[in-house]
Amino acid sequence: MSAEKSTTAASPFSSRRGLNRFNDKLFTGIVWAVGILTVLFIIALLFTILQKGMPKLSLGFLYGEPSEIMEGGGIGPLLFNSFYVLIISLIISIPLGMASGIYLAEFAPANKFIAFIRICVEGLASVPSIIFGLFGIVLFVETLDLGLTILGAAVSLAFLNLPVLTRVTEEAIRAVPPEMKNASFALGSTHLQTIRRVLIPVALNGIVTGICLVAGRAFGESAVIILTGGVTSSGVMWDFNPLSPGATLAVHLWYVQSEAIVPDARLIAEKSAAVLVFIVLLINIVFRVPLWMNARKMR
Repeated sequence: MSAEKSTTAASPFSSRRGLNRFNDKLFTGIVWAVGILTVLFIIALLFTILQKGMPKLSLGFLYGEPSEIMEGGGIGPLLFNSFYVLIISLIISIPLGMASGIYLAEFAPANKFIAFIRICVEGLASVPSIIFGLFGIVLFVETLDLGLTILGAAVSLAFLNLPVLTRVTEEAIRAVPPEMKNASFALGSTHLQTIRRVLIPVALNGIVTGICLVAGRAFGESAVIILTGGVTSSGVMWDFNPLSPGATLAVHLWYVQSEAIVPDARLIAEKSAAVLVFIVLLINIVFRVPLWMNARKMR
């Protein structure tokens, strides 16, 4: 009995054990409450946007041309431009961003210059999008004299997404356990084979998550598009000319809410917002399919 009392007295944590348990339960409860409230807020926000616009949608609205004066206009060319600009920007940014991230994670030397490059990439990832829009004006509108085009908007969006993809890829590659990399080398694989067959498949979850983020951001971006693609479209539903005006659905939503004079501007804005949110959610689901396939393969 005396030995137990001396052990209890000697333990510096015994007297605070009850308080520590209470603090742990209190903190866990706060985290659960904040998490549940955040999820409920997001669900309520999405439900409000979709509930206002989705029941009013029609094929005529999705395929119709926008109207400047008469009510009943559609979003067909603008919706096509949104996907066209997104695809071009991802074709440019994904290979460059992944290559840059792999280089910084696997090949770049550990010196002050590379550390400065990482700081610059992180800084560019947090720069407001309107800065990239101004850069696009200088490059495409003034220097190259192309005007407001789909090409200028897509390349400007690629510049906007490139720093994020670079950092996400680098961190995802660095998060791969070094034992897997060493095991690949021990089996006789080259560095390229190790990157292609070990590092990228294991890091695919993080990389695809980064692609989802930049794809959703690019599809809903308006500042860059307004400055480099304009606020109008060619009016043709399937206009593949990259030098055509590049207004997208997000730009049209901003224009309808701020400057449009059509009588049903509010209705068009509600339906456009619902389509925009639905497509962003759909993009995230589509990009998650490779993750599910990769998870089954890795099992």
